[in-house]
Amino acid sequence: MPDFGPSLLAFAELAGGVRRIVAPNPSMMTGPGTNTYLVGNAEIAVIDPGPSIAGHIENILLKSKGCVRWILATHTHPDHSPGVAALAGKTGAEILGMPAPDGAHQDKTFSPTRVLADGDVLETDEFRLQAVHTPGHASNHLCYRHTALNWLFTGDHVIDGSTVVIDPPDGNMKHYIESLNKCKDLDCDALAPGHGDVIDDPIRVIDWIIGHRLEREARVLDAVERNPGLTTGELVPLVYKDVDPKLYGWAERSLLAHILKLEADELVERAGECWKRLI
Repeated sequence: MPDFGPSLLAFAELAGGVRRIVAPNPSMMTGPGTNTYLVGNAEIAVIDPGPSIAGHIENILLKSKGCVRWILATHTHPDHSPGVAALAGKTGAEILGMPAPDGAHQDKTFSPTRVLADGDVLETDEFRLQAVHTPGHASNHLCYRHTALNWLFTGDHVIDGSTVVIDPPDGNMKHYIESLNKCKDLDCDALAPGHGDVIDDPIRVIDWIIGHRLEREARVLDAVERNPGLTTGELVPLVYKDVDPKLYGWAERSLLAHILKLEADELVERAGECWKRLI
């Protein structure tokens, strides 16, 4: 868990026409809570209303002075998009994003009135937001680039000081690494993540995440090579020696994501539930 520090406030003015409200849903997985962003002044786009918490929805309405015209979701995990329906019901705002894929941990209440694809743009009199498709953490994950500020609202794709869960089958480690490189190539001036503070050195943070993931991948490959014929559960204690055993369940999901990437790269193969190194 990263140290988000005392600078993270429940409400903050971040830049001209950009405010952040933190939803009251802190946890091990969400840090201090989900970041909801208000973009614009006369007409406002809300990015990630978060969970459907009545007090949080009322706070969004209060801070936006009833001027919400668009609601965007980065993805449909339960800490990011369930508040969309409640907010849209109170404002009549247009809903933008990608529909929820199949899966138990997806918000099926999210129903976009405008389905976005990579490169699509929300153009207003005050600002321009460009959708950047970044699958990996979720297959329908979108980041949003504020073109005037050259900021990227990253949802759960990039979080400073920590890594996010990649949980197959919807989570895909190969796609995640590719999407990180895609964001790096945008050369943004700052990243506004779904949890935590604004990141003002994007290249350093993205390089750290990629390096961390590839280092873990190398450990997985080494463990498979040294111990052929083990299941993912049996590999976890060998690869995640630095992790509390209480977290081995989540570690196994991450290890599975790594090993599926190695399989796609034709470096390992499976026999039933067991894995071995390809020569």
